[in-house]
Amino acid sequence: MTACVFASSSSRIDKRYGDAAAELGSLFARSKINVIYGGGGIGLMGILADAVLENDGSITGVIPSFMNDEGWSHPLVQDMIITADMGERKKNMLARADAVVALPGGIGTLEEVTEAITLKQLGLFKGPVVILNTLNYYRHLIEFLEHMVQGHFLRTEHKGMWDIAATPPDVIVALSNNSTWVDDPRKIAKI
Repeated sequence: MTACVFASSSSRIDKRYGDAAAELGSLFARSKINVIYGGGGIGLMGILADAVLENDGSITGVIPSFMNDEGWSHPLVQDMIITADMGERKKNMLARADAVVALPGGIGTLEEVTEAITLKQLGLFKGPVVILNTLNYYRHLIEFLEHMVQGHFLRTEHKGMWDIAATPPDVIVALSNNSTWVDDPRKIAKI
């Protein structure tokens, strides 16, 4: 299995988020789950990559050329794909992935995980989408998704498109227990 991981590049966040990212990276490596991520060397991206590498796991970075030119790529990730832009980066990552995992992050991470959910809703991505809710970081997003369902902007069935994991071990369980959400998501995409 290859998990596409979206995560923060901020180095100024609470250390406990980093601890969870390191634990998840170690678990990915020990579980033989290949990681594809945004290629960054700092923040949760860097911590995750360090943990995968330290545990002899497999990791591929995908980074736009302008970020690479700025020196933002992880210096120890050997398999680094350089893309023309952000859109190509995300498309490349999702095309190589069997699953998506979102760690806490900023607006970029939010955009990436919501696109993965959208693609799943349309049947264009079939794998699990797992949101790691470290320190209840995503509580407002989870509440907002529920608000969308209650307002009939999403069907109740759409709540099955994502899983919420409280801890890194819960991510591994969600990935291993995930089954096909629905056979033909387009049949229920129209509300």
